Amino acid sequence: MPRFYCPIPLAVGAAVALPEHIAHHIHVLRLTPGEHITLFNGEGGEYTAVLAGLDRRRAQAEVKAFSPREAELPYAVTLAQALPEGTKMDWIVEKAVELGASAIQPLAARRCVVRLSAERAGKKQEHWQAVMASAAEQCGRNRLPHLAPPADFGTWIGQSCLHQRILFSPRAERSLAEWARHHPPRAIALLVGPEGGFSDEEEDGAVARGAIALSLGARVLRTETAGLAALAVLNGAWGEM
Repeated sequence: MPRFYCPIPLAVGAAVALPEHIAHHIHVLRLTPGEHITLFNGEGGEYTAVLAGLDRRRAQAEVKAFSPREAELPYAVTLAQALPEGTKMDWIVEKAVELGASAIQPLAARRCVVRLSAERAGKKQEHWQAVMASAAEQCGRNRLPHLAPPADFGTWIGQSCLHQRILFSPRAERSLAEWARHHPPRAIALLVGPEGGFSDEEEDGAVARGAIALSLGARVLRTETAGLAALAVLNGAWGEM
C-alpha cells in the first residue's frame, strides 16, 4: 500500500484534502479513486485512507482506520555529522532515517570544505527535511527524526547534553562494537568528522567535555560511511526491540 507523509491533522472519519505534492505523486503512481493508501503525519501511528477524488492538481481521501504501529528504535540516537562535500549529506540523511536515527545534527567542523550562509543553511534544511520524509515513507517509519539547524562544532560540543557522546577517531584504541557489548542501550550521540576528520584540537576538546573516543575498526571509513556503519553496529549490538 503506498505510504505518504502528510503533515496535517488526521483522524478516523475525516475527509482530507491532500497536499499538492502528494496529489502529484498519486498521479505518478497511477492510483485511482477507491484505492487504499497509508498516511502518517509524524505524530505517531499511521492511517488507512481511501482515495475519494482526484484531478490534475488535487486529491481527496477519506480516513478509515488508525494503527498505532511504530518502527522506532527503543533508544535515542543522534547522528552529529560534520558537513561533507557535494550531495553526500543527502545520502547520509536518507540512510540515517532508514537505520533509525532519532535526530540529525549537521556540524561545521574546522576541516569542512562546505560553509553555509544563513540563507543556504535554511534552504538545505528544507531540502533535507524533504529527504527525510521520502525516506520515512519508504522504510515504514511513522516519525521523522528531529533535524537540528547546522551548528559550529566548538559551540555545539560545549553545550550540556543528556546523550552519551561518541566521537570516532583513528587514534582511538577501543572499538564501538566492543564498547556497545559492555554497555546497556542508552541515549547516544555519534560524532562523525568531515573528509579530513576532526582536528586533534577538536577531538581533545570533545573528550575534555565528556565524549568517548572510539574507532570503527582497522579500516578508515569515508565520512558518508562512518555514521551509517555506527548505526548498524548499534542495531546489531543493542537490537531493535
